[in-house]
This record gives sequence, structure tokens and C-alpha cells, in this order.
Amino acid sequence: MSDAIRLMILRHAPLARPGLAGRRDVAADCSDGAAMDWAARALNGADACWASPALRCRQTCAALGLVPEYHADLWEQDFGAWEEPGASPPDLGLLPVRDLAAHRPPGGESFLDMAARVQPVLNRARGNTAIIAHAGTARAALALAVGPAALSFSVAPLSLTVMTRAGDIWAIEAVNRISP
Repeated sequence: MSDAIRLMILRHAPLARPGLAGRRDVAADCSDGAAMDWAARALNGADACWASPALRCRQTCAALGLVPEYHADLWEQDFGAWEEPGASPPDLGLLPVRDLAAHRPPGGESFLDMAARVQPVLNRARGNTAIIAHAGTARAALALAVGPAALSFSVAPLSLTVMTRAGDIWAIEAVNRISP
């Protein structure tokens, strides 16, 4: 099928220092050679390679030997005040998924805001496209198929999310696939 598209979205390597990164430009820990080898093999054969310009994504690309095209709109969700040193996200309770997706942290953007920024880039993909980005980027892609329920998916560091599109229909092939 000539219009078939396959997205292979790899979340960047784990953060060098754990925490909520969001829009902070923090380093990745790319030292797990076996996981990096697995990720490189998983992305092998892509027609194109795109990435977020975040440091952690650039470092992951370098460790994988990839030279991507960078897209600023693939950045992680901006969590605003929740990203400040010493801050932590509040307990939002049991918000319905639509309310959670629309919730905007102080000074930041909601999941819906981020998805509106990310999804037009994803929709421009052609062929088999590898994307090195963030958990939020993977969830924004998943939202193309399942809407705000995409917030329910776990997306681990160096995990692979694979989606295909034929015409206007997105299908989910894999989520949170990690190195064996």
C-alpha cells in the first residue's frame, strides 16, 4: 500500500538524574550497551529518522549512531512550575481521563496542547519513520488512535511504540516494547 506509514517511536535513554524533565534540557544515561544495541536493531531499516532536539534525545541518537532530522515540535510536554527544582506534581486525584488530558500545569501546557503540537508532525511522516523523543510524544501518537486514553499507557525509557497508518486510520502495533 503506497500510503502506508509506520512510526517507530523510541523514548530516549533514561535520565542521568531521575525526576520530571519535561522541557528542562537534561542529560541521558546511555550506558546500557545491551539496551542500546537492541534499540538500534529495532530502528534498523527506517526510511527517515526524526528526533526531538532535547539533549537527552540528541545523546540517545548519538549513542545509537543515528543522524536525525530534528523537529522542535517533538519536545516533551511543558510541565511549567512542576519542573522547577524541588517541585513535584500535585496529586490530581482520580480525574477522568478527559479532564486530566485538559489539565494545564501552572505555566505549562496540557496533554491536549502538546498533542496538538506533536500530531501534525507525526501526520507528515512517510514510509517507515524512526522517531527518538519522549514519553509524551509516544502518548500523543497513541492518541491518534485512542484519544486521551493514551495517557493510560506506560512508556519506559528506551521503549519502542510502533504505529501504522493506512489512509486516515491509525493502528497500534506495539507499546512499551523494551529490550529483552
